[in-house]
Amino acid sequence: MNDGTTYDFSGPVTVFQDRSLPEDATPAGYAALVGALRLAVPLPRTLCAIGAHHRLYERDGWRIYTPRHAPAADLEGHLTFALKYEGLDLLVLKRLFRATGPAPIEALVRATPTGSYARRVWFLYEWLLGETLDLPAAEKGAYALVVDPDLQWAASGTTSPRHRVKNNLPGTPAFCPMVFATEALKAFHDANLAERARAAIADVPRDLLARTAAFLLLKDSRSSFAIEGEHPPQDRIQRWGRAIGEAGRRSFDLDELLRLQRIVIGDARFVQLGLRTEGGFVGEHDRDTRMPLPDHISARHEDLHDLIGGSVAFDRTAAERQLDPVIAASALAFGFVYIHPFEDGNGRLHRYLIHHVLAERGFNPPGVVFPISAAILDRIDDYRWTLESWSARLLPFIQWEPTSTGNVRVLNETADFYRYFDATPHAEFLYACVERTIEIDMPAETRFLRAYDAFRVAIGQIVDMPDRTVDLLFRFLRQNEGVLSKRAREQEFQELRAEEIERVEGAYAAAFASVRDGE
Repeated sequence: MNDGTTYDFSGPVTVFQDRSLPEDATPAGYAALVGALRLAVPLPRTLCAIGAHHRLYERDGWRIYTPRHAPAADLEGHLTFALKYEGLDLLVLKRLFRATGPAPIEALVRATPTGSYARRVWFLYEWLLGETLDLPAAEKGAYALVVDPDLQWAASGTTSPRHRVKNNLPGTPAFCPMVFATEALKAFHDANLAERARAAIADVPRDLLARTAAFLLLKDSRSSFAIEGEHPPQDRIQRWGRAIGEAGRRSFDLDELLRLQRIVIGDARFVQLGLRTEGGFVGEHDRDTRMPLPDHISARHEDLHDLIGGSVAFDRTAAERQLDPVIAASALAFGFVYIHPFEDGNGRLHRYLIHHVLAERGFNPPGVVFPISAAILDRIDDYRWTLESWSARLLPFIQWEPTSTGNVRVLNETADFYRYFDATPHAEFLYACVERTIEIDMPAETRFLRAYDAFRVAIGQIVDMPDRTVDLLFRFLRQNEGVLSKRAREQEFQELRAEEIERVEGAYAAAFASVRDGE
């Protein structure tokens, strides 16, 4: 390839953009391309370099390759290395193509018109930029996969005869987060959690399953508010729970998001409903100056319609192309919360989208909602780390200024930061939450209801009580580890004789032994 353009690819270094290397090594692939073309983008979580020794290893965010892996020190060499060993970083590639312009890419393809990597680069240029290169349609070469499924999660593909490639990208140019095929994710996928969920409820009586589902739904709704630090009245929790219970039944689009926002907000007197009409951020304000102190800066309000449209298209494309449902839910839901399109309600709607994808794709058993929010609440620190895995890397590349109202105004183009992000940590986190709901939460709720029913029957054999009184008795016993407190004996249950109290406590212990033991 020779189009007259040269780039300065550095030699061995010990530090690359404030990231120390484990040894003197030469940046390769995306690291070399970002450095040579001075691309203002968040670096991939793992960078590659060529070391001096014949030992391949990973350390401190670097994967060190041996000298025999060294690419040619030019654009083609490092692009090929990146696609071969690092997969697709669509954000870096789009910024790269903008920086190079069409000529070097056209020269690359003309030099090796049948090469699979050249044709993949060609396709990606036209797909990402929406521009057609001055190249004739490919005539030879086996169809190449755009996404290497050994490196990243791919969807079922559609052919592109012009490039002789199979487009197995999970989304569209408007929204396409990527997920690496880690060992953890492959293990989760192979575990077939959807089938395990169906097997877990196969022997549960229909009435008990209905009650289990109702409790899980309420638990998820309550937990989703608790994650946001809110403790609304019961009717608002139940109203949102009903919305979650209907997830997957309606098409996902902007109108549906607006409907859901009205439900989740409730009292909108002090909240602007609908898409933001100004900037947005997550964080605090300086107490003295009111200067914004952002932990995350949302997408520009000018880009919201396009980004939401891209998210809607991703949801449909991922379903049509049979992308793993949990992978798809991770990309869609976390992408939404990074975009942060609304003034309020984004977090709960983000978690709703998880339910939407799983239900729409039939991942959870019919009528059963996995209490994802409860699992998230139980792992809240991991959840925050997952959110920050992209937000913290993104923040240095957003130029902004404060507004007179204590908000932020973004000064540079940022839409691609929300279209193309590495959703691998998000997928691993969500899969772990889904596994927990199937292996722990669902069986635990069923065990609890079985135990409660047994307790209620046993109480009926000791003393005649209305159901609401039995429930009050249960709550007192539960609060005091199976022993009726002195206060309860002397007030609410003063009519119980000592012998009856002893039998009640024994009934509680017998009924809930299996719950305590986790059987």
